[in-house]
Amino acid sequence: MIDRNLQIKEIIEKNPGIQFREIMRTSGLKNGVLSHYLVKLEKNGIIKVLRGPRQTRFFPPKITEEQSIAIKALRKQTPRDLLLALVKQDGLEFSDLVKEVEKSPSTVSLYLSQIVQDGLVEIRQEKLRKRYYIKSKQLVDQLIEDYRPGLLEKPTSGFEDIFNSF
Repeated sequence: MIDRNLQIKEIIEKNPGIQFREIMRTSGLKNGVLSHYLVKLEKNGIIKVLRGPRQTRFFPPKITEEQSIAIKALRKQTPRDLLLALVKQDGLEFSDLVKEVEKSPSTVSLYLSQIVQDGLVEIRQEKLRKRYYIKSKQLVDQLIEDYRPGLLEKPTSGFEDIFNSF
């Protein structure tokens, strides 16, 4: 018999920032059963739950708030592409980022403003041009290193990019 508490805990540890539906898919558990175990694990401090507008994410308890913000961005395709572009070459201009991530300027603008607001990227004015710099390159590098492939190869949903591009 599989210990469901252990199974769910392991899924979350390997995939910090995972959402409910992903846990349901990975574990094979039904909605009500999974909800029961997640509430129990949260109550016992075995997992950390961050509830936001329209989404709830599950983390191992050792994940800091700063890490959870970066993980949230890395789990979405466009913010992840933006962060990876800036890890590769810091100080890019907006037009460079649009080319790098191959998305519409409006989509890039939306996600770029979000990761700036989240404190992951900063804007500097240089010679009348705005350039974007990653604030905590070491943090992003470490998260990629620690949680590859889960964090990078399984974005939450491509629908977000499609929806937000309208």
